[in-house]
Amino acid sequence: MNKFVKNIGFYLILIAISILVAQFFMQQGPTTMEDFTYTDLLQEVEADNINKVTIIGNRKVTGTFNNRSFNVPVPPEAIPSLMQELRAGDVNINTKPQPTTPWWINILSYILPVVILIVAWIFIMQKMQGGGSKMMSFGKSKAKLNESDVKVTFDDVANYDEVKEELQEVIQFLQKPDKFTELGAEVPKGVLMVGPPGTGKTLMAKAVAGEAGVPFFFISGSDFVEMFVGVGASRVRDLFEKGKKNAPCIIFIDELDAVGRQRGAGLGGGHDEREQTLNQLLVEMDGFEPNEGIILMAATNRPDVLDPALLRPGRFDRQVMVDKPDRLGRQKILEIHVKNKPLGDDIDLEVLAKRTPGFTGADMENLANEAAILAARRSKKIIAMKEFDDAIDRVIAGPARKSKVVTEEEKNLVSYHETGHALLGELLEHADRTHKVTIIPRGRAGGFTVPLPSDDQNFMTKGQLLDKVTSLMGGRAAEAIFLDDISTGAQNDIERATKIIRAMVTEYGMSENLGPLTLGQKHDQQVFLGRDISRQRNYSEEVAARIDKEISKMVEECYSKAERLLRDNSETVEKIVSALKEYETLHADQIKRLMRGEEITGDPDKDRIEESDDSNGDQDKKESSIVTTFKPEPQNG
Repeated sequence: MNKFVKNIGFYLILIAISILVAQFFMQQGPTTMEDFTYTDLLQEVEADNINKVTIIGNRKVTGTFNNRSFNVPVPPEAIPSLMQELRAGDVNINTKPQPTTPWWINILSYILPVVILIVAWIFIMQKMQGGGSKMMSFGKSKAKLNESDVKVTFDDVANYDEVKEELQEVIQFLQKPDKFTELGAEVPKGVLMVGPPGTGKTLMAKAVAGEAGVPFFFISGSDFVEMFVGVGASRVRDLFEKGKKNAPCIIFIDELDAVGRQRGAGLGGGHDEREQTLNQLLVEMDGFEPNEGIILMAATNRPDVLDPALLRPGRFDRQVMVDKPDRLGRQKILEIHVKNKPLGDDIDLEVLAKRTPGFTGADMENLANEAAILAARRSKKIIAMKEFDDAIDRVIAGPARKSKVVTEEEKNLVSYHETGHALLGELLEHADRTHKVTIIPRGRAGGFTVPLPSDDQNFMTKGQLLDKVTSLMGGRAAEAIFLDDISTGAQNDIERATKIIRAMVTEYGMSENLGPLTLGQKHDQQVFLGRDISRQRNYSEEVAARIDKEISKMVEECYSKAERLLRDNSETVEKIVSALKEYETLHADQIKRLMRGEEITGDPDKDRIEESDDSNGDQDKKESSIVTTFKPEPQNG
């Protein structure tokens, strides 16, 4: 209806303007090349330059002379004397009545301007109130009441049983407050969900909305702050006013760090409108006026930049960690995302969960979708394990570059490089077993090696970290040993290896020469511009030199170990390189057969080792979702 009214108003204005324009042109006389005064007209008549004139309504004389037209206004009382002059000059005289304007146009000329103003005013007011610029509602909260017919419940959220329990308790506080108040328990003021991006914090909030049975308002942290002073604080007040009118209720703020960053963290020194918004939020959460029946929920992936006043008891009483899922959690999440997809008989969700350590819930959803897209692209009716394997490679390393022309020299280089990584993964005691190695270019990588950990792990030992660095050095060592040259393909490997060793020396206290020290502290409360801006150097130049020396020493030791192992297994290296050049991709059992001196067919199913107790290794591993890639070009930045 509102849209209809707006369209009617627009067309009314358009019609009125058209009528007025038409009236204007109708009232205009014909255009003339030259205008005369009354005196000029008499002079031209006496000079016999005018042969014919037309008198219009005793008010205007028009005519031509010397091929030029004229248009002369004449006073009515001068018409008789003019007629005499024209007759004396033997001028042909025509007369026409004065054209009259229709009565309805005369009325419209008075009424239409008023109508146009009224319609324009109604149109502008509707735009202000209903959408568009919303000039009259800057201070109003943009929070929306969840009224979706499609309800998300905790049954739609796999894993995170502890998180569900915490949030279910909040819901019970609202639904059955007597159960808690009888024991003297108070309703928590706020619940902050913290975790990496893609772990399901917003989905958990949607589930709370579906389970709560009370009004659920949701808003983004960025919706509070505008360029106008005072708007953010006004919106916070309006948000809590809505909450009080609908209590008991839940208010959910997504991406809280957009408005809740630590005060005083800016470098400009000027007035920060965001800080005033945060101050108002702090007051509303726990100020003089109680907010009974309102529970504030929020989500962020940057808890380190939040203002400490937000995190104290009485405001966000509870912090719920929504971390990346473990292997079992990934399997449960994948079960939900493939529930409505036709799967092949060879699908093993447990293997897929093992192959995706470090994946979040969003990554698992994307994985299932990519597998379905690949199956559709291949004109299949079901999704097989092959599609999931390719989807994992696509998510980790990017799409395959099948059209890329690879020279024999590049193929040889990448084969030795990736063989160094893959073989060390099998030889090192604490390294992740190799799941697959390929020399097919994907994304920006010329080839890559995929490790397969036996399980997720929360901690890593010194031996595991050193073996990880040794495995990273395998590509560069293989190039140096078997090609007598080195390439830029190891750039990413060296970067990651150096980062691990530096952390071992300066953060984990794993250096024998420097001892269990943390060198280079960070502030607990960080400046928003970045993590490194608040890093302190709390050691001397002498210690800095010892740190650099220790890092170089540990990296050199790992590199030397990689070289020694590859030299001792040079025959196996050549076998794997030859197989890689022929088949381009090798799986775990094929690599094991080559290490045993057996021949392979190139078909992973035919080369599978049926009963192998060491297919996945016995050690618990971590962080193997980052594959070891070969990048033939140096990466800038």
